[in-house]
Amino acid sequence: MKKFKIIVLILLIVFVGIQFFPTKRNQSDSVPNTDFMIVNTVPKNIDNLLKTACYDCHSNNTSYPWYNKVQPVAWFLENHIDEGKAELNFNEWDNYSNRRKKSKLKSIVSQIEDNKMPPNSYSFIHKDAVLSNEQKQEIIDWINSM
Repeated sequence: MKKFKIIVLILLIVFVGIQFFPTKRNQSDSVPNTDFMIVNTVPKNIDNLLKTACYDCHSNNTSYPWYNKVQPVAWFLENHIDEGKAELNFNEWDNYSNRRKKSKLKSIVSQIEDNKMPPNSYSFIHKDAVLSNEQKQEIIDWINSM
């Protein structure tokens, strides 16, 4: 029992200690002129769907939940956002070449059709990001019409 108390105390000290390691924030006060929504004529319904389901991880401005200040959760979120932005950053859209834009659009359609985006780890907590089949088809049809 004494070893158990020591282990719990050590884990508690480590947990408290890691709270002092900050993460970088993915927040911006402005929307750049290179943003997907500005560069393209995006219908309001598609704009809302993409911003709700995609922009937290695929833009320079994340709306953070309350638990983002708790480590190690904050590290997980930071890594997840960094990976998402490395794959596709809607705020940097106009900086992509035309070839890369076409590739990204195909990838968006593929990810939505394969139910890979938004990922379950995100939509589990962000219920408003869960896209219905009709909403998915709306996005796919609009992208295909571009």
